[in-house]
Amino acid sequence: MAKDGTTAATNGTGGTDGRNGTDSTNTASGDIARSLELLWGTGERPGRGPKPGLTLDRIVTAAVAVADAEGLAAVSMRRLSTELGTGTMSLYRYVPGKAELLDLMLDRVLGEPLPSTDASTALTEAPPAPADWRAAVDTMARDYLDNLRRHPWLLKINQARTVLGPSALRGLELALTGLRGMGLRDPELIGVIITVNSFVEGLARTQADAAEAVRQTGLSDEVFWDHQRPFLERAMLSGAYPMMASMSEDTFSPEFDQFEFGLQRIIAGFDVLVRERAADREASRT
Repeated sequence: MAKDGTTAATNGTGGTDGRNGTDSTNTASGDIARSLELLWGTGERPGRGPKPGLTLDRIVTAAVAVADAEGLAAVSMRRLSTELGTGTMSLYRYVPGKAELLDLMLDRVLGEPLPSTDASTALTEAPPAPADWRAAVDTMARDYLDNLRRHPWLLKINQARTVLGPSALRGLELALTGLRGMGLRDPELIGVIITVNSFVEGLARTQADAAEAVRQTGLSDEVFWDHQRPFLERAMLSGAYPMMASMSEDTFSPEFDQFEFGLQRIIAGFDVLVRERAADREASRT
């Protein structure tokens, strides 16, 4: 899960909300004020309608389920009305459109890796005591990767801007609490979070793209590379690529854990910086 406060999305320029016949939105924040009201529960609640069992929570739950199963493009107000057994216009009494719905979906899934808490105390209780910052970075990365694998549609959303809901803020608070033992400046702590999240997103996007390629082409990775093997072998024997030709057979083995390798190198790099800063502070005291 991303905890840097940059995991909601941009303004709604990516499409419409379905009322005009299209539903290609892949950005959120169509109406920022309304999204914030819905996220923080300050908006006016709809009265009893023709479908008493319909709630905003049910709508968001259904939208996430559709996106998980079929991708973000499958989420439309019309589709959700079918899933929920209600008229499409009934949904607009709860949420203005797909752009605002994406804000709610993002905050919902961002909250999944967070420790459960009572909503009445979520904004007043102090976060738990931080673990070692290395463990905090490790957990942050693994939780976010798991979240992106559960919800690959997150990678399709423009997240350049943020509509800060309860889960986004709470996630950022917990992340910063876990990192405060690093002894870095505040902008640098945000930089740590962005660095970790960017690494995870890049790896998750590569994995998601590979899976999508299999679905679109019907070719497994093995078959895809088997088609290229004769051409690659001739290229390696040509002498034009000596470095690549000299690499071991297991260079591109899927058994090599690129995530684990990269994460541990990132933590090691931060450790060097933390030690340097600690030495500087010690030197300034003498």
